Amino acid sequence: MTEQDLVARNAQDALYTQATAELGPALARLAAVTERNPTSQRDLLQEIHVALWRSFAVYQGQCSLRTWVYRVAHNAAATHVRKSIRQRRDQLMDLEELERVTPAVEIDTADESATLEQLYQLIRQLKPIDRDVMLLYLEGVDGEGIAEVLGISVANVAQKIHRSKKLLQQRFDK
Repeated sequence: MTEQDLVARNAQDALYTQATAELGPALARLAAVTERNPTSQRDLLQEIHVALWRSFAVYQGQCSLRTWVYRVAHNAAATHVRKSIRQRRDQLMDLEELERVTPAVEIDTADESATLEQLYQLIRQLKPIDRDVMLLYLEGVDGEGIAEVLGISVANVAQKIHRSKKLLQQRFDK
């Protein structure tokens, strides 16, 4: 390994360390919402981390570190979902379908983890693009950032956020 390769590898490692320190919990939440099974969640999270580390070999500051991490993570999750989607294609729904078929959820405000799991179950039923918009929105990414990460228009993001909020309100209001 040349000295130049070593410098590049150290820079890659430093970016990865910084990104995981800042956004590690968000990556774990992405895996938890994408996969229900704890073993599959760990596998997906590992795939995300590998993809993220590899991506820093070509990262040159073309967007913010946060945007880059979300883009890579969501692409890795989407690839993971596409691999398994053949088995469960008929189970995923878009927002409109989910509004029609999902019953209201009874919330026990004392049990936050149960409420969070119910939210995750609702999100897991969404098609990947709707799920990604909802996850990024819940992570606090603004509409322009979501559009940049997912490669869709800001207007499309706004529409999906509005529908998602409406759906959540309908499902979680008593």
